[in-house]
Amino acid sequence: MLNQKVRILIVEDDPDMAELISDLVEAEGWIPTCAGSAEEATDILAREQMHLVLVDHNLPRTSGRAFAQKLRSEANIGIVMVTAAGSAADRVLGLETAADDYVVKPFEPIELTARIKAVLRRTVPSLKQEKESEREHERPSLLLGDWAIDLMGRQAVCLADRSKTLTTAEFALLEILAQTPNQPVSRAQILDRLGSESDRYIDRNVDVLVLRLRRKIERNPDLPRHIKTRRGKGYVLHTGDGEPSA
Repeated sequence: MLNQKVRILIVEDDPDMAELISDLVEAEGWIPTCAGSAEEATDILAREQMHLVLVDHNLPRTSGRAFAQKLRSEANIGIVMVTAAGSAADRVLGLETAADDYVVKPFEPIELTARIKAVLRRTVPSLKQEKESEREHERPSLLLGDWAIDLMGRQAVCLADRSKTLTTAEFALLEILAQTPNQPVSRAQILDRLGSESDRYIDRNVDVLVLRLRRKIERNPDLPRHIKTRRGKGYVLHTGDGEPSA
């Protein structure tokens, strides 16, 4: 059971939807706070500590996407985006915003709460402590620089800085590359396994996602040793120490 003192900020301009989500949050024993705009949410975050922010994509004035990007650059906090159904851009929104996860409207209550729980376990240290303690002496699936990756347990721990985390999209990419280590995986294959449509807009986002993962995993992202590019073939996860390459 997750800590009942967990505080969740709901950024949603539709009062009915905000009330619905607030009720779901309270039903799980968490404490909800609602904001109708990015500006109001910013004021609340300046005054109160929150463990997770649930952000609607379509907000007045400052968009949810822009707010989430700014929040990610300023704070280490769980972010779940709520997007509209149907758009390919919506389905890969998490790749651009650095959100930890996203859910598409209309959603089932059980799906929303499950995604929130998963993000909280990854991003709130007090909720991760017990699980990490259980795995403390287990051998990780991969050692990449300062990172110990447990693919079976879906855990990624930076040994040099425990506050660092991978988003859901970043870990999903790492899993895809780890399925065939030392072999290139094309952008089309990555898109297919991520469950997204293969168009130019999304294709560029794969490159953005790779860049973000490199910046976290690699000690020198400009000379990567683990996540490498094979021109014309895609990306490859090199599990040895190997020579750096672009």
